[in-house]
Amino acid sequence: MKKLWQTNGGLHPTVEKYTVGRDYIVDMHILPYDLQGTAAHVKCLKAAGVLDEKESQALLGGLEEISRLHKAGEFSISVEEEDCHTAIENYLTGKLGDLGKKVHTGRSRNDQVATAVRLLTKDRLAKAGTAVKVLQEALESLAKKADGMIMPGYTHAQRAMPLSVPVWVRAHVASLRDDLTLVEAAMSLSDHCPLGSAAGFGSPVALDRELSAGELGFAMVEENTLYCQHRGKAEAAAAFAMSTVSATLGKLATDLLLFTMREFGFFSLPSEFTTGSSMMPNKKNCDVFELVRGNSAVVLSRQQAIQELSRNLMSGYNRDYQLLKEPLIEALDTTLGSLEVMAVVVENLVPSEQKMKEACSEDIYLTEECYKAVARGVPFREAYMMIKSGRSRKFWR
Repeated sequence: MKKLWQTNGGLHPTVEKYTVGRDYIVDMHILPYDLQGTAAHVKCLKAAGVLDEKESQALLGGLEEISRLHKAGEFSISVEEEDCHTAIENYLTGKLGDLGKKVHTGRSRNDQVATAVRLLTKDRLAKAGTAVKVLQEALESLAKKADGMIMPGYTHAQRAMPLSVPVWVRAHVASLRDDLTLVEAAMSLSDHCPLGSAAGFGSPVALDRELSAGELGFAMVEENTLYCQHRGKAEAAAAFAMSTVSATLGKLATDLLLFTMREFGFFSLPSEFTTGSSMMPNKKNCDVFELVRGNSAVVLSRQQAIQELSRNLMSGYNRDYQLLKEPLIEALDTTLGSLEVMAVVVENLVPSEQKMKEACSEDIYLTEECYKAVARGVPFREAYMMIKSGRSRKFWR
């Protein structure tokens, strides 16, 4: 099978294996978006007079056929093809002959992959935004379920003061609200259409870039063709947004790991949300929280990989950019999975008011006792020292 860039001769097998890497696997995620980008490009070629109506419809029909095959699990990318772009063009050429060879007119794999990755990123970020809101709703339901319940609040991992359970729950809702702002900001960075920029120097064909941007649902065209190839910023922003969401989930998971321990017992989960031990029949593990917490580190590592891969590269396309796709997809998909599972788990948490009340030992009310004295005119520091020294709190009543 011929590669898009190939003229005469072949590539050394060792070099081919290394340069292709995992692209033929990773690009199965990108293929649906490349089909969208290619369909928009076909319409631009028709508008530019490169294709007539019959040719345009034949190519669009071929793209729809690939989409159906992909959804049915019947379309694959070979190692020799390298990526989804080559696989799509090879299929069209095999089906339509020389007409399939026209599909790449006026574009490069550079703007082709940049467009597909941005479409994928926008789609996944939109799903993440929706999933964040679903989790917020689940947390709000938990807050209502726990209305009026009091638990110990903690500083330095020690009991501090009484805390309303809904306040604890809504702290995570507020954190997700801020995360959502970052998700929306990341979406805006991916909302500039690079299609038509070709290899970074513009297309020899007079393409209507506004037409392709509108077809693909982008907010605007990225006018600077060279900047279209300065990849990494939009990907890093998307991964950063996912890492902040994952950090919020990790904190919530850590809290719930503690609060579902028998020693705490503030919350419990039905058995279908827990696992057991292959050795110890007594075990009931809430290890979904451990994996959510662990995956927050995985997502952060993918963000860091993207930033390191794309920093200090010279202007224009660099092959390093090929390596951005996998960590980006992993960051997006891992976070989506964590959001989905946490929403389901939170919906099924059972709060124990009795256990929380038992944990509210007398000492966590001592600050309140200080301020009863302050209300009677006792200087705060004197009241504080009296309580700290262990003198009877009846003194203040």
